[in-house]
Amino acid sequence: MKKYMLGIAMVALLSCGTKEKTATETAKEEEQETLVELNAEQLKNAGILIGNPAEIDMHSTIKVNGVVDVPPQGMVSISFPLGGYLKSSHLLPGMGVKKGEVIATLEDQSYVQLQQDYLMAKAKMEFLNADLIRQKELSEQDAASKKTYQQASSDYKTQQVLIRALEEKLKIVGIDPDKLTVNNITRTISLRSPINGYVTKVNVNIGKYVNPADVLFELVDPDDIHAALTVFEKDIMQIRKGMRASVSLADKPGKKYEVDVILVTRNVDENRGGLVHCHFENANHELLPGMFLNGSFELNNKKTIAIPESALVRYQSKPYIFIAKDSSRFEMVEVQIGISDQQMIELKAKDNMDWKQQKIVLKNAYSLLGKLKNKMEDD
Repeated sequence: MKKYMLGIAMVALLSCGTKEKTATETAKEEEQETLVELNAEQLKNAGILIGNPAEIDMHSTIKVNGVVDVPPQGMVSISFPLGGYLKSSHLLPGMGVKKGEVIATLEDQSYVQLQQDYLMAKAKMEFLNADLIRQKELSEQDAASKKTYQQASSDYKTQQVLIRALEEKLKIVGIDPDKLTVNNITRTISLRSPINGYVTKVNVNIGKYVNPADVLFELVDPDDIHAALTVFEKDIMQIRKGMRASVSLADKPGKKYEVDVILVTRNVDENRGGLVHCHFENANHELLPGMFLNGSFELNNKKTIAIPESALVRYQSKPYIFIAKDSSRFEMVEVQIGISDQQMIELKAKDNMDWKQQKIVLKNAYSLLGKLKNKMEDD
């Protein structure tokens, strides 16, 4: 029994030793796969340059795209609350209009009826007012019943409500009730522009009857247009209200327009992007809603550890650098990179690695990658 137990223990120890040896050998093999060694002649021909990463100030640029947009308060849909026949209009899409300018004339018998109702209500009001005064005097002298006085008072107040409502209806259609008399009753009403802007849509023609719900024209205030820019989720947290950017039309990249951020949305869409709304610093009437824009945000400078572009290689879509183990041996190490500026690339922090103390290949790193690939193929 003792011999049997001793045998099991020996097998277990041998097995552990074998596994430890295998793990060590595997680690060495992995190191060998990323290690390249050059002789003196190869070093000379490779033309590599060894040095330390640099600590420099870098600024990043966030590229964005978007469209010229109009906020709800900058786009006006023109309707007429009473409906009617369009008698005249000179508007065409793209035409500029001034606030208060007559943009259309409508005609309908309902306009005449409204004015008639108002003037008749005012005329009746004079009678009701005189009757109320008379009934009040009779009631005070007990010459008439209080019920008669109360009825006169009720009729008077009801007529007040009717007149007030008709006044508001007249104001809605653009008629001043204080200036309305029997002599200036009109069958046409002028429709005026509520803003300074330009016409984007004309949905009617002369002689057409329009309902109160129909949109006759659509106007845009060019001073209120803004840029709606799409920023990817990895960058949107860096955008703040008040930041400045420059944008250009997709077909005119040379002409820049300065904008500043007025709102950053708090949600990301299905394309992993969020909207940033920017105000144009100078109103420009050549920009139209829906035009495509390209733009960029310049972020503030920050201290970074950076390497030249010539120090970075890409292998299987991943970024690597070569660290000098000594004067002739170099190890390929995967890294994470950040922003780039003026042919320098940010080298992000890596666990247990002080980049300032590392000697790396700064130039012709791809010659080492080629040597390493040849080695792998030979193996």
